[in-house]
Amino acid sequence: MKITSLLIRLFVFLVVFTTTAQVFSPVSWKTSVEQNKKGETILVATATIEEGWHMYAQNIQEGGPIPTTFFYPKGITLVGATTEGEGKVVQDPTFEMELKYFENKATFKQVVKLDKKSQKLKASVEFMVCNDEMCLPPKEVDLIYDISSVKQTTFNNKEEEVVTSVDTNNKKQSYLVLFLLSFLAGLSALITPCVFPMIPMTVSFFTKQSKNRAVGIKNAIIYGVSIVVIYVLLGTFVVGVFGADSLNKLATSVSFNVVFFAILVFFALSFLGAYELVLPSSWGTKLDEKADRGGLIGIFFMALALAVVSFSCTGPIVGTALVESAAHGGIAPVISMLGFSLAIALPFTLFAIFPGWMNSLPKSGGWLNTVKVVLGFLELALAFKFLSNADLVLQSHWLEREVFIAIWIVIFLLLGIYLLGKIRLPHDYQAVEQLSITRLSLAMVSFVFVVYMVPGLFGAPVKLIGAFVPPLEYSESPRGLGSATTAKEHTDLPEGAHVLEPYNILAFKDYEKGLAYAKKVNKSILLDFTGYACVNCRKMEQNVWTDAQVLKLLQNDVVLISLHVDDRQKFEVEEVSKLTGKPYKYKGQKWSELQEAKYKTNAQPFYVVIDIDGNDLNTPIGYTPNVKEYLSWLQEGIDEF
Repeated sequence: MKITSLLIRLFVFLVVFTTTAQVFSPVSWKTSVEQNKKGETILVATATIEEGWHMYAQNIQEGGPIPTTFFYPKGITLVGATTEGEGKVVQDPTFEMELKYFENKATFKQVVKLDKKSQKLKASVEFMVCNDEMCLPPKEVDLIYDISSVKQTTFNNKEEEVVTSVDTNNKKQSYLVLFLLSFLAGLSALITPCVFPMIPMTVSFFTKQSKNRAVGIKNAIIYGVSIVVIYVLLGTFVVGVFGADSLNKLATSVSFNVVFFAILVFFALSFLGAYELVLPSSWGTKLDEKADRGGLIGIFFMALALAVVSFSCTGPIVGTALVESAAHGGIAPVISMLGFSLAIALPFTLFAIFPGWMNSLPKSGGWLNTVKVVLGFLELALAFKFLSNADLVLQSHWLEREVFIAIWIVIFLLLGIYLLGKIRLPHDYQAVEQLSITRLSLAMVSFVFVVYMVPGLFGAPVKLIGAFVPPLEYSESPRGLGSATTAKEHTDLPEGAHVLEPYNILAFKDYEKGLAYAKKVNKSILLDFTGYACVNCRKMEQNVWTDAQVLKLLQNDVVLISLHVDDRQKFEVEEVSKLTGKPYKYKGQKWSELQEAKYKTNAQPFYVVIDIDGNDLNTPIGYTPNVKEYLSWLQEGIDEF
């Protein structure tokens, strides 16, 4: 499968590379009209998306790709917001944020009240699509709803049932990853001071109290199943209280992220030994009384007693797993607790069935508290991810990239020092006299991670933690901490020009202003059709433009005009499209129209070397990751000028 996928991607790349004059249109729209029991009209728009492409959802954080947006005409009253299918939620490495998009098919519904009778209703939708190689500029299409053809929707006994388009395979994969991560979290909870010592005690109980081996095995299995049931019920409770559909919105809100940051810090300090999290002792006493009854009920209460007694260690991990799973929405908390509880239950069950395995277990000791402290440092680092989420949404710039990385450097530096035994915390009753290979290895990993993060302060991408740190542009300086300024940044900047960081290239975002400057200095022009959401554009800039020879040409021999087809800024003076006769809503529409009309393509990146009269100097090219090939092409255009 991997070879097939690689060949397909290679074929797509060759097609894109060799046929630059191709206009992509991977999305088609169909409309229908339904009616609910309240007599309200439901406008249904269905997008069919070609294989390999995906279209973004309606609600996207600022700084991300262009969201799908519907525009409805006057004369109708909107009832609520436009609903959409579940789609697929991923952590996008390009935008460094969590994004939702649709593949294959997407259905959108809007309940409306018609203020006047009409046979046809005209609306429009703006959307953006991408694949693994490129992103297309935002496109707006008209939607015609035939009001006269009304279908009856289906209902349940509580509320209107909204039919959505769901990618079952993607959902299953997402749940599988969540299950495995939760299973690993359960294993980490298993080797904490509150849980690990309980294994031999529990095994001893089943082996001594059972009449024979068969009864002991049965009781052990019931005990393990009871642990799973208890935690799964906890996940079900979370879904039931908050609602499956609202969990994702809750997990992305500012207040939620701030509150959970505080909770994680509280849990982390507990793991580090500042205080002990203990549920009321009366709970444990009552559960012990119930467990003494014996039988199925007694075994169940034994499992419940384990959950209560071990709360000081498992509580922070369970809380983290539940909130992380809440971001997935749906039944994710149930899946998370299933994975977590299986990791806890399996060892208890297996060791009770095979008591001889107990001899292979390490003895309890100070290493259990070390595990707890390590988890505390990790919880503390994770907490700042949630604070960063809130800061990014608010755009308050309190926790910019450099500050975030500096905090993580300090946390993992302290973790490494602790593992070397140079720091003692409240629950470390004995000093580390001799380092084990495990502690030394973990300390080395922590220090290596610190060294890896240090260049991130100076603008390095630090891709290993790209999903956690704020994006590069969300920093004190796009060039990194302590970078020197240049004259171009402060003086003698032509009208409409800016310095493209961190490459120190004079660039324009407006065609006319860039052309006027090129005429003034008598230089050729590199026309760069690009986009903020363009993956391959960033690859070209980071991997090709940074080459010393290419960079020298860009800085000295051409005037760079970067036309962002997804630029959402409005024109200071209203401009009207010559093709449609409608005013441009934002600048990107004009540049997208220019590229498609003149060069018969809408793929980015797309590069053209032109003279001061706007004439092409050589054949335009698209994505060209080969540095020598791109350098040769660029030099050819400059020489022709």
